[in-house]
Amino acid sequence: HMQWWKGDRTDEHLDILGFLEYCARLGLDGAELTSYFFPSPLQVTYTNQVKRRAHLLGIDITGGAMGNTFVHPPNSDLGRKEMEYFQFWINHFADLGAPVVRIFAGRGKLQAGTEDQVMANVIANLEQAVTYAEKHGVMLGLENHDIMKNIDNLLHVISAIDSPWLGVTWDSANLMTTPNPYAELARIAPHAVTAQLKVMTQVNGKPTPADFTRMLELLHDAKYRGYVVLEYEEKEEPYDAIPSFVKQVRKTLSDMN
Repeated sequence: HMQWWKGDRTDEHLDILGFLEYCARLGLDGAELTSYFFPSPLQVTYTNQVKRRAHLLGIDITGGAMGNTFVHPPNSDLGRKEMEYFQFWINHFADLGAPVVRIFAGRGKLQAGTEDQVMANVIANLEQAVTYAEKHGVMLGLENHDIMKNIDNLLHVISAIDSPWLGVTWDSANLMTTPNPYAELARIAPHAVTAQLKVMTQVNGKPTPADFTRMLELLHDAKYRGYVVLEYEEKEEPYDAIPSFVKQVRKTLSDMN
């Protein structure tokens, strides 16, 4: 939760090591680690501490996540800078043993040209990125976020790359305005290499409580067998809200079994 990163509405800033401890207290099996919660500059001694702490707590590092953007031309200064950023984090997540890393096509407004140009840039950058990630034994999960909220765009990119090392980060809430988010989520579920479950979704652009059973059944029907990451972004104090939602998701999974 971003409030932990900022230290807002909590007693203190929560770092990665503290986050792992919290996951263990909740009895979770794994944790996804996000780049912007790590200290900067990042030292190998710190990532070694993270590996040690996760192992001793019995927490699998289910994956990593970074805040990249691939909307710029690959050979431009911005494009090269973003690829260096991407490679930096792939190196560290591979060292941590993360099997998959959540990535973005692009953040914010389109400032790198028309949508067709941006899509071409994304594909060109991803071709380089997938090759690099494969060499390090890391799968990439492209999230339905920003221009990839349009599921047609996301599926176009996945088919254009056509690599077993590229799949989808299945985000249960990031979609274009639609009356039926579950139908859109079903389209990308077969491509999921990691999945994040939010407590709210969008129906006709309006926040609506998520139907956990329906969402998890979509993943099950698509033969997804990986971890489901709870991504909590609501206004309620996370320490108060998260245990309740963890309990709900566990019950849903238990009932499905």
